[in-house]
Amino acid sequence: MSQPAVPTTIYQARSILTMNPARPRATHVAVRDGRILGVGGLDELKTWGPAELDRRYADQVLMPGLVEGHCHLPEGGMWKFVYVGYYDRRGPDGRTWTGLKSFEAVAARLREAEAALPADRTLIGWGFDPIYFGGERMDRRHLDAVSSERPVVVMHASMHLMNVNGAMLARAGIDADTDVDGITRLPDGSPSGELCEFAAMFPVIRLIGNPFRTVGLSEDGLRLFGQVARRAGVTTATDLVNELEGEGLARLSRITAEPDYPVRIVPAASALAFPGDPARCLETLRAATALNHDKLRLGMVKLVVDGSIQGFTARLRWPGYHNGAPNGIWVTAPGELDGLVQAYHEAGAQLHIHTNGDEATQVAIEAVARALARHPRPDHRHTLQHCQMADAAQFRRMASLGLCANLFANHIYYWGDAHYAQTMGPDRAERMDACATAAREGVRYAIHSDAPITPLGPLFTAWCAATRTTSSGRVLGESERIEVDEALRAITLGAAYTLHMDHLVGSIEVGKHADFCVLEDDPSALPAERLKDARVSGTVVGGRPMASDA
Repeated sequence: MSQPAVPTTIYQARSILTMNPARPRATHVAVRDGRILGVGGLDELKTWGPAELDRRYADQVLMPGLVEGHCHLPEGGMWKFVYVGYYDRRGPDGRTWTGLKSFEAVAARLREAEAALPADRTLIGWGFDPIYFGGERMDRRHLDAVSSERPVVVMHASMHLMNVNGAMLARAGIDADTDVDGITRLPDGSPSGELCEFAAMFPVIRLIGNPFRTVGLSEDGLRLFGQVARRAGVTTATDLVNELEGEGLARLSRITAEPDYPVRIVPAASALAFPGDPARCLETLRAATALNHDKLRLGMVKLVVDGSIQGFTARLRWPGYHNGAPNGIWVTAPGELDGLVQAYHEAGAQLHIHTNGDEATQVAIEAVARALARHPRPDHRHTLQHCQMADAAQFRRMASLGLCANLFANHIYYWGDAHYAQTMGPDRAERMDACATAAREGVRYAIHSDAPITPLGPLFTAWCAATRTTSSGRVLGESERIEVDEALRAITLGAAYTLHMDHLVGSIEVGKHADFCVLEDDPSALPAERLKDARVSGTVVGGRPMASDA
């Protein structure tokens, strides 16, 4: 047999978990030209001809590169700002930042950062959530204590609310006479500094340049995201709100094309960036796809229907919020949603639709049903993102329409106790992010982190879905637990399916990208309660081992 023009490498591992039911286990995988040539034993793969045997993973476990079907590129760049979240969190450099358990601790960390900031800069914090503080809400007075002159902005963990100080309210022109939905008020009618959803936040975002989005497409932000992804074993990840800004997209295309960039990026065009104008969004998206290559795949569109459950801006059906809070905010009004879904659906775009509350989910389901009735389209794979409160009847309807679901399993740990006590109450909280019901009703589903909302880490997300354990140790909905093998499928082939990429990634089988997660432990052999502790030691992308400082 003649020597092939393209060299072949055979990687040996202690075990290879393929996620391919036709051949679930192997010890060797052959790679040629960035793709999987064969999977099996060494003698089988030698039949392809001369190859280099690479034993660097001989004592480790390989599985498909993990697929994060809902995250955002700012997961890397957010670390340029000040982390003020409640839980400990590890940065791209491996440093762990201690979670802050009081408003005073939040203010103290912000003051420390403020002292080192140039005078003309806005102080920006992120990761905050008042739901952990016994019902008390942060207002402008807390942040005025950080600085009464410098503008201060603190983005909530959900990214659907923010707090600002008096200086920023003044600069943004938000006062007692501002009539915008989502501006909370003090008893005297003046703005409290808490701004809920995009319309209320827009005057601030306009002033500071939307850094919570643009930082993800900066040079540093993209490289930091690559570090985070590699540490988590992720080789394919979304950027599920992308505003299709030309310079940023060009940078994204250039950097992801570098041989050592460690993750494939799948952006979704933000329909919110083109309000009421799907034709312009689609035209911009079509032009942007010229930048696509093996590690960049533009083509999806993101719609947002409602807000955040823990921010009390999600739209719920009767009986509403357990603590009596008013129903949430329509980010896209039901009357507008129909036309948007129809336009994008008829154009052939795949839609990813943010719905947290069950009322929003119902509205989205009905919009997709009407679009399909007018314009049948097989295998569309429109996906409801988060879809946290869907019940069995809604999952049945989704299955009948070919809708997928990407469930926010991390919510069980980070906000499960708050949902049990404050937002949903015990009964409905037990069925949040109902993976078992989705599977039982025939819905193709994935699970996700929504990073930077929660940390990027699919094995942790799989643990959340398999154990449904809250941060206090409560099991929230034992009947909705899924088996370890199902959880692992949800972060590989399940997520790949929702991205229309299951023919390219998500399993180790012939013809797919040679993308692997390298582990010290076999996650499929661990009990569910230890799944989050499976140790990731690296990744391989396109057959190329990724350096630890990528």
